[in-house]
Amino acid sequence: MLRLTWVQPEDLVGHELRQAAQDGRDASAIAARWRAAGGCPAPTRAGASSRPASPRLRLLAEDLLAELDELADPSADAEPTDLDRIKARCPQWPAPRPSTVSRARLEAAWLGRAAGCLLGKPVEKLPLTGIRLLARAAGNWPPVDYFTARGLPEDLMAAHPWNRRSAATSLVENIDGMPEDDDLNYPLLNLLLLQRHGRSFTTADAARVWLDELPAGRTFTAERVAYRNLLGGLEPPHTARHRNPFREWIGALIRADVHGWTNPGDPGAAAEQAHRDATLTHTANGVYAAMFAAAVIATAATGTHDVHACLRAGLTVVPPASRLAEAVGHAVHLAGTEADFDTVVDRLHALHSPTHHWVHAVPNTALLAAALTHADGDFTGSVSRAVSGGWDTDSNGATAGSVAGLLAGSPAALPEHWTAPLKNRLATSVGDFDGTGFDALARLTHREATRP
Repeated sequence: MLRLTWVQPEDLVGHELRQAAQDGRDASAIAARWRAAGGCPAPTRAGASSRPASPRLRLLAEDLLAELDELADPSADAEPTDLDRIKARCPQWPAPRPSTVSRARLEAAWLGRAAGCLLGKPVEKLPLTGIRLLARAAGNWPPVDYFTARGLPEDLMAAHPWNRRSAATSLVENIDGMPEDDDLNYPLLNLLLLQRHGRSFTTADAARVWLDELPAGRTFTAERVAYRNLLGGLEPPHTARHRNPFREWIGALIRADVHGWTNPGDPGAAAEQAHRDATLTHTANGVYAAMFAAAVIATAATGTHDVHACLRAGLTVVPPASRLAEAVGHAVHLAGTEADFDTVVDRLHALHSPTHHWVHAVPNTALLAAALTHADGDFTGSVSRAVSGGWDTDSNGATAGSVAGLLAGSPAALPEHWTAPLKNRLATSVGDFDGTGFDALARLTHREATRP
């Protein structure tokens, strides 16, 4: 029996119960009914069980999801999704300081995003202990180069297997250009979005581009649910909420780079652009994560070398009372006061792992901010720290690489051992971009950044 993960009702209930707990919604009675029927809790590492549910359990899951949707959400006022209400809660919303961004800087950002993603691919889904053991056994801790299986004990690799989908293309001995990854597919989609609709695009425009250009099988978590909702006739922003327990996960953040790249010096405009994109699939903290990343990147695109100023700009577009703002602020303070980054990571995991899935936006955005803070703008330090912290390793590495690439300013400023294996070639199933070079992508992005 074919099972499509991330959309089956019985897979969604456990995740929605966890999201309810984070929102402060009282779902205890629903949780008790689910457990009594033999329903599974939300998995922490895998997407879903491979076993089909009984018809009885699936029908119950449908009913419980409907009941969960009806629960009052006490976090809704402090954590709105509507843009006007978000801005009303951001007393330091940034004023525009228009700037320009060079093609060279954009090429460094594209390369940085690819390199950071590629570093994180083989260890995605591994627990923190496994990442550390594999890298230390290879003499690459903290990682200053791509991961390798050369010389590693067989029993260690059996205990902590690489991400099976990625190892064949992302271990240093196997890299031959940038392989396909959703962390690169979404920036390509947003480049298409800007080419077709300009920076005044609507969320509906984004949905149309997805339906035209994004294979459904290349979507995951919130994006897959929203895609299903589109095909079922729902329209944004309802696509983000209907039976979508992943609406505060990291998916919108990984789509934010192009919005920052094309609004250099205007983090507010970048955040608003990211908001229109994010609300197709996400709400509240999932949207804030995208707005934060876009504002950070828009500030880094100006030519500054001050990553801390970029992070401060990112926080100005996030409601200060939100869980995301609190987590990022805590992570930045921790990284700024603790010399050992492993200790920073251990404290973040102790705080967030008991309550959050490893793909949730709150812990991952906090880790990203901590990595950028601790590395102080250095490229290798930024991607290394982002990936070495675990959780969504390829996504965090990608965004850290984008920011650090902008700060570096040009491809020549990036260490060659990160960029040479990419061979100026990107694989993708999006549009006509398969095989495109990063120099060409920089030229196309620059065109959108300079359009009136």
